[in-house]
Amino acid sequence: MQLRRVVVTGLGTLTPIGNTKDDFQKKLFEGVSGANLITRFDASNFKTKFACELKDFNPADYMDRKEARKFDRYTQMAMVCADEAVQDAGIDTSSIDQDRYGVIWGSGIGGIESFEEEVKNYVTGDGTPRFNPFFITKMISDMAGGYISIKYGFRGPNFTTVAACASSSVALIDALTYIRLNKADVMLAGGSEASVTVSSVGGFNAMKALSTNNDDYKRASRPFDKTRDGFVVGEGAGCLVLEELEHAKKRGATIYAEIVGGGLSADAYHITAPHPEGIGAANVMKSALQDAQINKEDVDYVNVHGTSTPAGDIAEIKAIQRLFEDHAFNLNISATKSMTGHLLGAAGAIESIATIFAVKNNMIPPTINHEHHDDEIDSKLNLTLNQAQEREVNYGICNTFGFGGHNTCVVVKKYT
Repeated sequence: MQLRRVVVTGLGTLTPIGNTKDDFQKKLFEGVSGANLITRFDASNFKTKFACELKDFNPADYMDRKEARKFDRYTQMAMVCADEAVQDAGIDTSSIDQDRYGVIWGSGIGGIESFEEEVKNYVTGDGTPRFNPFFITKMISDMAGGYISIKYGFRGPNFTTVAACASSSVALIDALTYIRLNKADVMLAGGSEASVTVSSVGGFNAMKALSTNNDDYKRASRPFDKTRDGFVVGEGAGCLVLEELEHAKKRGATIYAEIVGGGLSADAYHITAPHPEGIGAANVMKSALQDAQINKEDVDYVNVHGTSTPAGDIAEIKAIQRLFEDHAFNLNISATKSMTGHLLGAAGAIESIATIFAVKNNMIPPTINHEHHDDEIDSKLNLTLNQAQEREVNYGICNTFGFGGHNTCVVVKKYT
């Protein structure tokens, strides 16, 4: 069957470097670090005392306080960035076929802060089970997408994807598929994560995944740098309005870019470590390019997963060289987690938006905080170090990988 074309007509973001899509775009190309000392809880006894938190985010600025209390922080973020995306897309909810609009949302953890609070209150109480009546709906991972659909009356496909740090990329690929197959005309797709919490930071510390560079935390997220020592956890949300091309043109929508392919694969290797040769990562990029029906030589930019872990960064570089061969040296490669930190389940949505900005503006966001060359990485590769670079970008791909060996790749094309 003939697959329908899918374009992006609205964007919404809440990130550690900007609370709107325009602010995020500006800070992205300026190379701003979103890392700072943790304010969400007392981290003085933790091995890692910093994170990439949202700045000046007050849910009461966006929604009624009573309503906000029903939501976990990850759902608050989802509602805010979805609203920006819907407004950006110019969707008039009073004059749409609501059965043809859907929501697919990703979150790796869901309402972990709400879970912590309720369990703590019970354990420190007198043993009487006094739980918030909204405890379950605040905690479960599917609730953000449910609340979004309720707010706008979207009665099309609605579910949540959970694939650790690849969750929101899976949501994007699923949304792409539903529109391609004529099961929906418009889909809100994205993800949110509120993971700067006691158990999250403590848990990642216990598995030695986080950077402990407390003396230089602003530059602790340093993908590809020889001195990298782990990722910097972040929080935030990203939402994309995906729309069938003719539907978008008919209503005169602004089109940011076209989504032309997506790939999914598994490492089938280890619960947290990537395959050392990047086999799963190479496979997912190959699958995405096949789905997009383009050649590897067509790709101009790779927004890498690039978390700033010693093993992960090397494996992904090996995957790029395995797949692209000599063309790898013609690519621009960059790791925007150097600025935002790792937003876990929201990472794929935010980094896909960064890739869209690269394609739309012919500008590559930088990999910041790089000082020391790693001899395991070929120095002839263009890692877009420390400052943005201008170049023609017709195709960009966005890699996102998750614990459990989940790999995703989204292909973005310049819309003309």
